Amino acid sequence: MTIGNFSPVGNNGQRRGKRILEEEAPLLPSKQEETGESDEFNGASFAGAVFNLSTTIVGAGIMSLPATMKVLGLVPGILLIIFFAFFTEASIDMLTRFSRAGKTVSYGGVMGDAFGRTGKVLIQLCIIVNNVGVLIVYMIIIGDVLSGTSSSGNHHFGVLEGWFGQHWWTGRFFILLVSMLAVFAPLACFKRIDSLRFTSALSVALAVVFVIITAGIAIVKLLAGSIAMPKLFPDIPDLASVWNFFTVVPVIVTAYICHYNVHPIENELEDPSQIKPVVRTSLALCSTVYLTTSFFGFLLFGEATLDDVLANFDSNLGIPYSSVLNDAVRVSYAVHLMLVFPMIFHALRLNVDGLLFPSARPLSSDNQRFAIITAVLLSVVFLAANFIPSIWDAFQFTGATAAVCIGFIFPAAITLRDPHGIATKWDKIVAVFMISLAVLSNVIAIYSDAYALFNESKASPES
Repeated sequence: MTIGNFSPVGNNGQRRGKRILEEEAPLLPSKQEETGESDEFNGASFAGAVFNLSTTIVGAGIMSLPATMKVLGLVPGILLIIFFAFFTEASIDMLTRFSRAGKTVSYGGVMGDAFGRTGKVLIQLCIIVNNVGVLIVYMIIIGDVLSGTSSSGNHHFGVLEGWFGQHWWTGRFFILLVSMLAVFAPLACFKRIDSLRFTSALSVALAVVFVIITAGIAIVKLLAGSIAMPKLFPDIPDLASVWNFFTVVPVIVTAYICHYNVHPIENELEDPSQIKPVVRTSLALCSTVYLTTSFFGFLLFGEATLDDVLANFDSNLGIPYSSVLNDAVRVSYAVHLMLVFPMIFHALRLNVDGLLFPSARPLSSDNQRFAIITAVLLSVVFLAANFIPSIWDAFQFTGATAAVCIGFIFPAAITLRDPHGIATKWDKIVAVFMISLAVLSNVIAIYSDAYALFNESKASPES
């Protein structure tokens, strides 16, 4: 989406004015200028911005982190989670600094400022591919959790099937249709990202609920002596173990990807200069959730920790009310993903509009275009999740590539390009390291996914 030039807007003397050039802001959500919106929105609060950015970060990946502890051991695993929190802050800081220098107010604007039209289109495509894949995967997971899934001839009951039995109204299609009409569509109709602050707060709270339940169970079993202390360092008996060590790195590398929502959140802040503390607070909050989830999840299940720890909550936990706690974890996780959905969708819609209608007026001021794009995107995600389940395999490759480009490669490339001459020598050293690590992580992720798919397809005819 493209925004025309406008004069600075003042909000109680706090909001900064940004003169936006059309070539610099293809993805910009309107800042109430020339949009016809006459409501009394005076800017988003600090807390609302923190919850929105935190919700963007904490998605489905949280369930994969305990398995990384099983491979890495607690000490290296915890250190890596902390390291990539700081690494992500560095990449976001690169974006916001070059955004201010170029007077741009979107990720696409920064890329366009550094690399021209090609850069803008490239980041738009990456965000679209990443977010479409994430939303489809979220919907598939929600269907699996609530209505069950079948694999290798075995059917794993979902929560609703366990409660009410197998009926047409507990089936995947109906459950996802109700979720779409009752949750996704209404939340997707908000034009401002700040309007999602309450659902984002609830989403973060549900992630905390999962941590509390997992920690409570682990502590009870630890005190009862039924679980052992987890390993602190990895076991490396052979070269294959070294390879396993690298295969879990991509999970942590992409755990903090939220860059596509930084500018929309900053643009709506009452005081946009607060974006840096907002980012730091969000990363601190999410790091705490990640660390506690990883620690207590691995402590609870030990070497039996599965790649998706949610699958561990599909059996008897060996404590009273095990089935109730299992259902509480699974339902809270499904609802958590439902509330993350609109945050990812918001950025997707802006980028699709910016790609298809680069010279049109702001999306928020064109209700017809807003409604059509929203309806089409929701329909595509819904149909893909229901009728093309194998699409998950494709997005394992494209999603991994797009995510590292959004989070690390593009911010580092902007820094190395240094269109405004503001990058220090240290910035460029960090940028080179960032690109190298992102490329290595992506190559490993693609290779391990391809290897897993090859083995799976090879084993299928034999079975």
